[in-house]
Amino acid sequence: MKIAPANEKKAGRNMSGNRQQTERERAPVSRAMGRVLFGWRETALGPKRLKGLMEHEKVRRMFDTIASAYDLQNRFLAMWIDTHWRNMFVRYLRLKEGTVLGDLAIGTAEIAIRACRRYPGVRVVGIDFSPRMLRVARRKIGERRLRDRIELHVGDLRALPAGDAQFDAITISFGIRNIVERDRVLRECFRALKPGGKLQIMELGFPKIPIVGPAYRYYFDHIMPLYGNWLSGTDYAYTYLAETVYVFPSEERFIAEIRAAGFTRTSVVSLTYGMAKIYRGHKPRGGTPG
Repeated sequence: MKIAPANEKKAGRNMSGNRQQTERERAPVSRAMGRVLFGWRETALGPKRLKGLMEHEKVRRMFDTIASAYDLQNRFLAMWIDTHWRNMFVRYLRLKEGTVLGDLAIGTAEIAIRACRRYPGVRVVGIDFSPRMLRVARRKIGERRLRDRIELHVGDLRALPAGDAQFDAITISFGIRNIVERDRVLRECFRALKPGGKLQIMELGFPKIPIVGPAYRYYFDHIMPLYGNWLSGTDYAYTYLAETVYVFPSEERFIAEIRAAGFTRTSVVSLTYGMAKIYRGHKPRGGTPG
């Protein structure tokens, strides 16, 4: 699989630009994190992101910082339920032998490794902007003797280092919410997919049912950032990650964005009362936007 070389300085989960509003309640944000890492200033309306100051290099530095213990931190904070989500995500892929899977924002290769285990004839091309995340992924892939089936590349999801119609399927797991320019990412996915190919994205959400919903939001707002920051050795990482869930669009809006990029046959699968959601779409077999 030929992948164009990526310019590491351009690679990133970009968060530049003004923060988009959603109908969801805004989460509390660490003042130290806002001032030092993201360039927020205090106003009468609360934290506000300065236009153009949120550079992807800062976000990449954050992921590089937490990479070494990222898996353990996520397991602990999600109380190990994230393993179920990832297993279900891979199960829903239903990949055929010989499939070439593009795993974008591959991180520590959790999805890629599961895909190779479940589908013996599949090959994976993983792309991520964080060299240290890829370093962890490379070690795990080597330990599982999957180097001949998973290749890794530093790259920018907004400008994929991949040719047209290169992948049979594309996955993004807990990554697209870190990118403001989702429309560019989705268009790149459409370009890089073969006609008839499938896109599958998993992101965090919030339960809407009584008791569970408020309890989960309390955990998400007050407990998870506190312990996540402590485990990661930072005072901002998991406050930021929680905030990205709040600013992510609603299920209906995100499906509309996927359709706007040209995908058809879209659907949503809710996991654990909506704590995680799987978004699916297909590139028409004719190759043109639907």
